[in-house]
Amino acid sequence: MNVLIIIATTVVAYLLGSIPTAVWYGQGFFGVDVRQHGSGNAGATNTFRVLGKRAGTIVMLVDVMKGYTAATLSSILWFSDVITDGEILTFEIVFGIVAVLGHLYPIFAGFRGGKGVATLLGMVLAIHPEMALICIGIFLLVVIASQYVSLGSILAALAFPVLLLLQIFGEKESPLLIVFGFIMFLLVVLTHKKNIRRLLHGQESRTILIQLKKKRA
Repeated sequence: MNVLIIIATTVVAYLLGSIPTAVWYGQGFFGVDVRQHGSGNAGATNTFRVLGKRAGTIVMLVDVMKGYTAATLSSILWFSDVITDGEILTFEIVFGIVAVLGHLYPIFAGFRGGKGVATLLGMVLAIHPEMALICIGIFLLVVIASQYVSLGSILAALAFPVLLLLQIFGEKESPLLIVFGFIMFLLVVLTHKKNIRRLLHGQESRTILIQLKKKRA
């Protein structure tokens, strides 16, 4: 019985991740499929570029909540005595990863999704909020310094497992969480292959912050 509940919860996590926020918001409020404009990506960054900062912010926050909610499904199973204390982290990671995969390959949008960074952030906020906030700070610093959102995402993803290894909070971190961190870093690298290629050739688009300033000017 517990196995069926876990399987059903995993499906729920995937469906949460599959909500194509950028696509539905763009089509519902602007009559625009963001995948047909800008970078062609169904994520918050491209929504910022195509539809503006308000739409981009809404899409980003919803995508973060998708990952956060999926990871916290583990706590619901714990409260229901489906899993034990020692299994909470494992299922937070499992459900979070499934939600990220749902964002990458959403069943509700022809399996054409975004890059999963916001959804990944939401899951990390649920699992390790302190480290998540540090990674957000690193992301912002890199973006401000370099003007590249993609570079900020990649370095912030790398910082998560590296800082866990360094035990910056003075306590030994879970090996499972560290392994998960490196796997997620590799996933971010894979989903940003084109961005990395453009960065190496000096062809990557600058941050939307610069574009917004130009519009105001």
